[in-house]
Amino acid sequence: MLTSLVLVLNQNYEPLNVCHAGRALILMLQGKAEMLENGSGEIHTSYTVFPLPSVIRLGYQVRRPRPQHKLTRLQVFLRDDFVCQYCGKESHNLTLDHVMPRFRGGPHTWQNVVSACIPCNHRKAGRTPLEAGMKLLHQPVPPRATLFTVSPYHLRTYPQWEKFLPQ
Repeated sequence: MLTSLVLVLNQNYEPLNVCHAGRALILMLQGKAEMLENGSGEIHTSYTVFPLPSVIRLGYQVRRPRPQHKLTRLQVFLRDDFVCQYCGKESHNLTLDHVMPRFRGGPHTWQNVVSACIPCNHRKAGRTPLEAGMKLLHQPVPPRATLFTVSPYHLRTYPQWEKFLPQ
């Protein structure tokens, strides 16, 4: 029972970590955390009964730097949901396209790289979308960096965590 997992939230309800129930119980007894969800049962001592938490929230703010995603093909495709940013066709056969072509001084940054299907990439060629008569579906921006991810296995095992995790 003490080895069941507990979701740890920051003071502002942002997911921070996952720890064992024993560690979470110690944080609660020391007054450093409060229990938000009881999903793991109880632990009985000779004097009292302690509920084992499933989700706890720290009583203080833990400051952590935001990580930055590396600019890779896969990360661009994930950001764009595997959709061509010119015609809207969903495909896993995409290429990267620089909105302002690199040979014309366009940087290789999140704001200048989009997913494009092969026909749209050939149609645009070495021109800007305006020159090619094409329109971007979405303005390219860096993806939002998340500090914490939970595996689908843990979400199936601990469904009460879902309401505390960003979608």
